[in-house]
Amino acid sequence: PCPPASGRATARGEATAGAKPPQVASRGIARPFQNIRLFEYMSAIDNVRVGQHCRTHSKLWDSLFKTPRERLEEREITDRAMELLRFVGIEKYAESYARNLPYGSQRRLEIARALATRPRLLLLDEPAAGFTPQEKVELMRLVEKIIADGITVFLIEHDMKVVMGISRRIVVLDHGEKIAEGPPEEVRKNERVIEAYLGKSA
Repeated sequence: PCPPASGRATARGEATAGAKPPQVASRGIARPFQNIRLFEYMSAIDNVRVGQHCRTHSKLWDSLFKTPRERLEEREITDRAMELLRFVGIEKYAESYARNLPYGSQRRLEIARALATRPRLLLLDEPAAGFTPQEKVELMRLVEKIIADGITVFLIEHDMKVVMGISRRIVVLDHGEKIAEGPPEEVRKNERVIEAYLGKSA
């Protein structure tokens, strides 16, 4: 991707440009990857457990000596991981290798791992790519659940049914130029959007 020509991004008053992934996560921003990047030979529940480690408090010596603090925190991490697997609807795969999950469930697992970091902002980059129509409906329901939990979702998506079905506010780009912004009911009637995405009628 091309570097931005200008501007700056901040989270909780701190610049995010150049920040390392743990720093970004600690500021409340998380994302699954557009191309799935799971730990293939780890179980689904362990993939989600990994996502929580940016929020843990145990020190190295706690892990080395298995202190009560470390054992309690590990139990809480496991319980939270299972809760998130239930939340995204794939708890039955908890002990399965991530690589053995169906494609749609792998996508959900990545979302669960991102949610494990306890984000305030969740970035979703074309999450419906490769989904069947039914899987897209289920994805929309999941995103609505995430929003209902008080997490802001920033969605980049080309499937207009998905965008219109779950978005509160939409920004439309055409070759990098912003051509519309507003609630779905306004954007779907915008002439520039219709021309850019549906073709201008003769």
